[in-house]
Amino acid sequence: MNEKYREISNKISTLPKGYVTQKVINNKRYFYHQWKDDYGKMHYDSISKDNAAILRVGIEERKELQKQLKVIGKSDNSLISTGLKEPDTVFGGSSLPVDYDFEVNAIYGNALWNMAEGARDFEKRDCFQIIENYIYGKQMDKVCLIYGLRRTGKTTLLRQLILDMNEAEQARTLYIKSTVTDTMADLNRAMKLAVKNGFRYVFIDEVTLISDFIDSASLFSDVYAAQGIKIILSGTDSLGFYFASNEELYDRAVMVHTTYIPFREHKRLLGIDSIDEYIRYGGTLKAGELRFGDDIDWEEASFRDDESTRRYIDTAICKNIQHSLRCYKEGSHFRNLKRLYDANELTNAINRIIQDMNHEFTKEVILREFVSRDLRSTAQLLRKAKKPENRTDALDEINVSNVIAGLKKILEIKEKEELQEAVSEQVADEIKEYFTALDLTTDIKVESSVVASGDLSRTVFTQPGMRYCQAQTLVYLLIRDNEFKALSEREKLLIAEKILDDVRGLMLEDIVLLETHKVMNKKRVFKLQFDVGEIDMVIYDPENDSCELYEIKHSNVKSEEQWRHLKDEKKLKYIMNIYGSISKKCVLFKGQSEVLPDGREYKNVEEYLCELIV
Repeated sequence: MNEKYREISNKISTLPKGYVTQKVINNKRYFYHQWKDDYGKMHYDSISKDNAAILRVGIEERKELQKQLKVIGKSDNSLISTGLKEPDTVFGGSSLPVDYDFEVNAIYGNALWNMAEGARDFEKRDCFQIIENYIYGKQMDKVCLIYGLRRTGKTTLLRQLILDMNEAEQARTLYIKSTVTDTMADLNRAMKLAVKNGFRYVFIDEVTLISDFIDSASLFSDVYAAQGIKIILSGTDSLGFYFASNEELYDRAVMVHTTYIPFREHKRLLGIDSIDEYIRYGGTLKAGELRFGDDIDWEEASFRDDESTRRYIDTAICKNIQHSLRCYKEGSHFRNLKRLYDANELTNAINRIIQDMNHEFTKEVILREFVSRDLRSTAQLLRKAKKPENRTDALDEINVSNVIAGLKKILEIKEKEELQEAVSEQVADEIKEYFTALDLTTDIKVESSVVASGDLSRTVFTQPGMRYCQAQTLVYLLIRDNEFKALSEREKLLIAEKILDDVRGLMLEDIVLLETHKVMNKKRVFKLQFDVGEIDMVIYDPENDSCELYEIKHSNVKSEEQWRHLKDEKKLKYIMNIYGSISKKCVLFKGQSEVLPDGREYKNVEEYLCELIV
């Protein structure tokens, strides 16, 4: 019996592994040989039709011999102890062969464990518990969708789930890495084999790469999850999951969105405790690939410069939207974007809208700095700076009215391009709808004391680094305009830094408003504007008819000026008439938390953000 086993084993080693597939692209048929090496890595070779026929014969012979080997192994248990039969994993009394053929890029057993090991030292995302509850919960008929923009930790979450499993659970786990050549028919065959051979946990990564996924996604919930299989689908095309969850997987999916990474989580994952670093680079986990503290390599940050930001927008956002629309309802859902897509200009349009939104944000800051406050106030601040290296009187010699007129002109200029299709208001609105679906933007309510002021809001990007980088680029371009050519490089940089400090200040307001809004279930969070001045953040509790008032300052210095609106009796009277009693007044800033003897409260903004509880 041992001799027969050796003979068949030796014969198997000479035969080809894997499987042969064929794809039809532009009405032309292509053949591929796909196989997995001893480390679980999938390999692909393009082959001729003749070679495909030869390989198929060898692969079928290999499968037949493997069946014979399995029969011999079951009839002689000594083969296991002698090392002649080494199953990759064993569970439920049966074994999974080392070269199990799923006809897709599938990993299981020891190879799966090796793949997961790479995430052992990483901290877990806050959403990990939701996924774990799904895996070990009793609920059936549902799948779990992990989706978000690139570099937000989706694949790492899958690896961490595998690492936390016991041996029996790992033996029943299958990981599939989808490719653009896969189809839902391929996955259906793989799922059938998985069920037949005792797998109970199936993770399918990058599933949105499959062109017919959106329109066929209910296969996973209605057929396989209904049999008790726990299925996690992961992918970067968030919009594709958004479409699927509203149609094919409606009410049959546990949704886990990874795009939004709040400051407290970013700090815990990357070991960064500076709000300014979060403003500059926040939004993805690319920096140092989750390395910690001083080991972080900012050269790897997604938003380190204008070029890296544009590249991220192109790959993570533009391609996401276009791929999902192309796959959804066989490409019939482009609506007003169809003309731009056909003209190969949709990527440009999406980029321009993001740039315009950030442009408007920067314009608001600069005009507030140079017009509302007057350029002379900026000159005064720069003139009397305590540190000599931060001091300049360059702006004293510049014609204020000319500078303001010049800045307004520059800020209104939009890049002129010879486009076949114009970006209409309808197109912009549709793209902004998709930004919301991607969890890329959130609208924060702005309320006003002015009667009939209408519905106001401000759009906040959930990835602050993307906004800051583009604002920074625009500011540097402005400072290099004609009015500033006569200034030294040092003076230009000082002026730019003064404006960028205001950019960071307004972004800090946005971050606090966004993160507070995200965690307040029954309370309203908004900015309150008056005819003169505003309260940066109001938290209104309708149950108790009370509110909290906050000023948000990008400063580590306390001053009387910070309490100007919080002490304004006219404003406070209006607030109490509309929003009830005032339970708290506080200044959020970058300095040390303190309650002054007169009761005024200062709270460190980083502490405040870290203490927010979902």
